[in-house]
Amino acid sequence: MFEKLNSEILEGLRKLSILDTHTHLTCGKLGARGLHDILLYHMVIADLYTAGCPNGARLTEFPGYPSEKEAHTRLKEAIPYLKNIRNTSCFWGVRTILKDLYNWTEEIDSSNWKDLDNRIRERANDRSWHREIAKRAGIQRFTTELARREGGVDDDMFQYSMEWAFFTRTQRSEFDSALYELERCWGHEPGSPIPHSAGHRPKIDRMIKTLDDVKAAMAHYITKLVTSPVLSMATHISSDISFRQVSDTEMVKALKKRANAGVEERDIYASYIHEAFLKALEPYADRIVFQFSLAAEPLPFNTASIVPQKALTSLAEIVARHPRIKFHCFEASRHANQSICSMCRGLPNLSVAAYWWHNFFPGAICQILEERLDMLAANCQVGFFSDAYCIEWSYAKAEIIKRQMAQVLAKKVAMGQYSQDEALAIARDILYGTAQYLLKMEA
Repeated sequence: MFEKLNSEILEGLRKLSILDTHTHLTCGKLGARGLHDILLYHMVIADLYTAGCPNGARLTEFPGYPSEKEAHTRLKEAIPYLKNIRNTSCFWGVRTILKDLYNWTEEIDSSNWKDLDNRIRERANDRSWHREIAKRAGIQRFTTELARREGGVDDDMFQYSMEWAFFTRTQRSEFDSALYELERCWGHEPGSPIPHSAGHRPKIDRMIKTLDDVKAAMAHYITKLVTSPVLSMATHISSDISFRQVSDTEMVKALKKRANAGVEERDIYASYIHEAFLKALEPYADRIVFQFSLAAEPLPFNTASIVPQKALTSLAEIVARHPRIKFHCFEASRHANQSICSMCRGLPNLSVAAYWWHNFFPGAICQILEERLDMLAANCQVGFFSDAYCIEWSYAKAEIIKRQMAQVLAKKVAMGQYSQDEALAIARDILYGTAQYLLKMEA
């Protein structure tokens, strides 16, 4: 009985149109450029690194692209470890892509991976194929980074978010990241963010030395944000920073200590700049949503799901201080979900989005979705974003989420909480309607 109900709901979900509210897709180059874009997606790299693969680093990142030599070297290195990750849900995503989109069901090994790589490369520039993948996934529209707009070549299916400076994200062994993130944007056009734990800093034109410099750099940043064709901005709020309201006097003293800054100065810089940014954003809060990720803290090659309860208290205070701003949270901690849902119930300007990074695993998806359905209004939760770097991964993540959603909804129908029609109507709300309501995504 339950399996029949689950199958019927899954079939209904596959007929729904959905909106992908957060990606890293590059317009004009939506599809995988080779097997590496599918098999060496950063979440699969983490699986492989855990399995013993010696390299846990990401491949060359946008605005660059891996050369064929780099891609092939990393594939050869990874393939011996595939047998150890065939149990993971990330590898389920790989198999889903290869089977559904590239008609490949063989085990990948040293004798056949080049054939598969060639099969994918043959369609890398086939723009009609990429749109067919979106159609098969039921994804009607996407949001990606403004820096990946590529002249608007795919404006008919994309909207944009500014993901540029991360004032409130920590980097390993750095204590002035907030200042550097602001000054590297000062005087420039919007670009891409610096990767987590980059290990080096691109050169800057101007260095922030005074409080007036902070204010001038922030004014430039806000001007570029509010005059750009974006519906949101995306950043990260580190759970390691102790946020508080910082006075001008404290900030001036901390700036003088920059050369020898420590944790205390790091927290002062981040708190001051973050509060200045939010105050400057308030007049534009009706059209620009503040999207932020939470609970992925840096390791040498990756991040870990870490969020102390004190960080959630600080977050609640920030959201409460700025009631006009719409805060939209991507959380990477399963245990934090219940706390964040309870915060949403008391803070109408806080909402949640799908299943980010360390939460994108079936068990976490089911638990988080069930809690949110019970605790939050439908228009306070977005049910899908892929965070994908190629459209094949948007397809795979949509399929994985639909399967988990079907299980959760079938369970609620079976216990009498919803009718089957109500379950699908609720699914449509969180997969489509909420993105229109909160983010103003177009149909």
